[in-house]
Amino acid sequence: MSSVPHTVEDLLRELAPQVLGTLVRRYASFDEAEDAVQEALLAAALQWPKDGVPENPRGWLVTVAGRRLVDQVRSEAARRRREDSHALATPQSALIGPPADERPEADRDDSLALLFLCCHPALSPSSRIALTLRAVGGLTTAQIAAAFLVPESTMAQRISRAKQTIKAADGTLALPAETDRAERLGEVRHVLYLVFNEGYTASNGDDLTAPELSTEAIRLTRLLHRLVPDDGETAGLLALMLLTDARRPARTGPHGELVPLGEQDRGRWDAALVAEGVALISRTLPRGQVGPYQVQAAIAAVHDEAPDADATDWPQILALYELLERFGPNPMVTLNRAVAVAMVHGPDAGLELLAALAQDKRMAKHHRLLATRAHLLELRGETGRATDAYREAARRTTSAPERRHLTDRARRLEASGGTDA
Repeated sequence: MSSVPHTVEDLLRELAPQVLGTLVRRYASFDEAEDAVQEALLAAALQWPKDGVPENPRGWLVTVAGRRLVDQVRSEAARRRREDSHALATPQSALIGPPADERPEADRDDSLALLFLCCHPALSPSSRIALTLRAVGGLTTAQIAAAFLVPESTMAQRISRAKQTIKAADGTLALPAETDRAERLGEVRHVLYLVFNEGYTASNGDDLTAPELSTEAIRLTRLLHRLVPDDGETAGLLALMLLTDARRPARTGPHGELVPLGEQDRGRWDAALVAEGVALISRTLPRGQVGPYQVQAAIAAVHDEAPDADATDWPQILALYELLERFGPNPMVTLNRAVAVAMVHGPDAGLELLAALAQDKRMAKHHRLLATRAHLLELRGETGRATDAYREAARRTTSAPERRHLTDRARRLEASGGTDA
């Protein structure tokens, strides 16, 4: 839908989960309903820019998608020669029903239930992400495939398998029982967090970021926050995304090169996103039980509120990382805490923490551990060891911009002619 005017595209993405929820509730078939909604969205993307947006766009989409769904059922039934199936026995008008705006339940918003369904426990994390972006985000298979740098056929198979898995698991459009809701809500948040991270720092490819993914993650998290406004961790996740994404304009230079946080032009940060994120986490933290997303948002707020890198309140950031680690062991949190330790207590203290972290098999050869070690060695004045560590980190990353950045750091150190103390 990239050629669709921005306002129409925004409207279609907003309506996509609402229309899908209506069809799944009405026909109890997620697989067929999702395909039909995608066809209706495509039809709207082609027709509305020329003919104008209908007076009731949601009703238009529900009606068109309903007709597509019936056509799919009829075609499949004919192909299998199942003339006695329910689809053939029931008149098409009865299957389609009146337009959505004539039905009382059409005003019901099933978006939260749909998010839960797309993050079904039977699905793998990658399948949850793909299905959420397509069914709730309204992205096409081609758009999702391009964002994750995989062939469209591969992504189509992944989405198809996800829908079949939900069908086999008898997934229904319903909110989980109260006893399961908190855990399932946590799974939904985690999927949105993964989508945002992949958009903010792409794990592969030539580009540092995939803005369409981080933007979509923020949009869906806004939706989730609107649906569960009293959930502190959802508010914390949204604040974290806003405060982090605010820096995106300054993360790359004129040629797409990576610019580290400490070297960014903070005048290029999105001040409106910073203000919104700070206000949101400031309202959320005092309200109730604090969770890891809220703590991460608080850390991001400390960074964003500093007028320059030298003014960063590192003791506060260190205290927040120590709090974050209490929620459970996480090597990436420990890695970030090592940086904060180095900034507060000196590079030797940070390097000592990194040496302990290197015993973790998941991290021993991770490019971010190697890059952090290189940075702390550089601060310590050990230019030769820092250069070697930067080069090793560059060899291990799968991100082209990160590789160029790390290689450039190594070259600059080497060119400086410094020697280890």
